[in-house]
Amino acid sequence: MKTKKSKTRTTAAKTKSVPKQKTASAHPPAASPEIQLITPFLWFDKDAENAANFYCSIFPNSKITKITRNGEAGAGPVGSVLMVEFLLNGQQFYAMNAGSGNEFTDAISLLVHVRTQEELDYYWSKLTDGGKEVACGWLKDKYGLSWQITPIALIKMISDPNPKKADRTMKAMMEMVKLNIPALEKAFAGK
Repeated sequence: MKTKKSKTRTTAAKTKSVPKQKTASAHPPAASPEIQLITPFLWFDKDAENAANFYCSIFPNSKITKITRNGEAGAGPVGSVLMVEFLLNGQQFYAMNAGSGNEFTDAISLLVHVRTQEELDYYWSKLTDGGKEVACGWLKDKYGLSWQITPIALIKMISDPNPKKADRTMKAMMEMVKLNIPALEKAFAGK
């Protein structure tokens, strides 16, 4: 009996093989066109609605789409917010008030890709309001959620095939708290 070899495709840099994606029919369909397959779900003590409003005030194309309140059998007082469904730049998120005991950690963060220093400065300023700066483009917002405000150019620079350019850029980034695109470009160029 012959066995089929799995087909793979290779990235442009030929760094690793990626299994060929299955056709859409091989996956179960999403419940509806409005529901994305993978959705971030954030656990808050009691600030789900405030956090969702805060995030929606920062990002374009964002809004709260649904608030579910506790009933008699809920985890909180009747009528209090249980879950908030919201969009950030068109991407679905859920936030739930589930009580204390599960704090956010740096083990997971939300990455915001930016093109310009002006965009970087905007998101950094808004998300650190009441939060704290951490290092290397990372911050924690006032709810303790970790974010990375990352220039698209940085990803290209640190993955450059020239290891000296990539290393200079990485070294410069490791010395920064809020990232500085012109300084990263200067390090990349060796100036």
